[in-house]
Amino acid sequence: MTRKHQSTEISEKILGQEEEGSNSHGDSSSESSTRPTKKAKKEEQTPIPTNTKMPESFSFEKREGTIKFASWNVSGLKSALKKGFKTYVEAEDADILCLQETKVNTELEGVVDHQKYKYRWWGFEEKKGYAGTVVFSKINPISVSFGLSTHPDPKVTEGRVITLEFETLYYVACYVPNAGEKLVRLKEKIIWDEAMEKYLKQLDEKKPVIWAGDLNVAHKPIDLARPETNKKTPGFTPEERRDFDRILNEGKNKFVDTWRHFHPNTLRHYTYFSYRFQCRSKIIGWRLDYHVVSERILNRVVESEIRLHAYGASDHVPIVLVIKDDL
Repeated sequence: MTRKHQSTEISEKILGQEEEGSNSHGDSSSESSTRPTKKAKKEEQTPIPTNTKMPESFSFEKREGTIKFASWNVSGLKSALKKGFKTYVEAEDADILCLQETKVNTELEGVVDHQKYKYRWWGFEEKKGYAGTVVFSKINPISVSFGLSTHPDPKVTEGRVITLEFETLYYVACYVPNAGEKLVRLKEKIIWDEAMEKYLKQLDEKKPVIWAGDLNVAHKPIDLARPETNKKTPGFTPEERRDFDRILNEGKNKFVDTWRHFHPNTLRHYTYFSYRFQCRSKIIGWRLDYHVVSERILNRVVESEIRLHAYGASDHVPIVLVIKDDL
C-alpha cells in the first residue's frame, strides 16, 4: 500500500564548508554516564574506512527473534540508485527501511523488492528536488500518519515525518530541516524543535517511541571532527544542541541516543562526510543520523551501529538499530 503527502518549501541541508587540515576535537567526554564497554574500546582501535565508492558486496548478521531498522539519508534517491544503493539495502535486509532526502516528488518503482517490502509510504516536498522521506516495511502497522500535528503550520512538516504505530511502540521516521546557510532559518528550526519535542512526548505518553533519521544536529563536540570552528554552523549551534538535549533529558520520560549510549567514548565515527575538500578521506565528518528510543525500551535494544563502510551512494552512511521481540 502507498500514500503520498506533500508539504511547503523547506530548503535542503547546507552544513557549511569544512576547512582542510588535521582533525581537532573539543570536549571528548562521554555523553552517557555508562562506562565504556570493551566493544567501544575495540572500535576506537579499528581503522576507520575512508572509501569514496560503495563496496561491491556487504555481509550483515540477521539475528533470530529481532526486528532490524535501517535509516539512511540518500541525498537524492535517483542518484543513489546508480551508485550501489541496492547492494547495501539487499545485504542489510532490514525489516523497516527509512530513507531521507529522497529529492523526488513522485514514487519511484524498483527501489526495493516489493515482495519483501509490501508496505511503503512516501512523503513529498512541494518544491521540486528537495527533502522527501519514504518508509519501506515488511510489517503492516496499525496506523500511519504524516507530519507534526504539534507544529504551528503542520503542512510544512508532512514531507519530513512519517509515523508508524505498532502494538508495542511508535516508529517516527524523520528528516529534520536544516537551519540554513548563515543560520537564516534558525528561528524556524527552533520552532520545529519545539513541535518535535511536544509530538514525541505526546506519543510517548501512549507507547514507547523510536525516533529515526537525519536529525540534523551534532549533539556533543565528540560528534563532529571540528567542534571549535563550527559553533556557528547549522547543526552545531548552541540553540540546536540545547533543543536536542532538552528532548532527550527533560520531562517525565527520557529518550536515549542509542549509538552514543553503547559507544560512549568512541571517536571519529560519523554519519555524514561532505563531498568537498576530501572530507571522507580525511575523516572530517559529522554524526547527524540517530536512532533515539524511549528510555524504558532501552533494554530491548540489541544493537545500534553506523555502517561506516557503506559510503559512496550518498554523502551519508546508513545507521542500524536492532531490537528484540515483536513490534
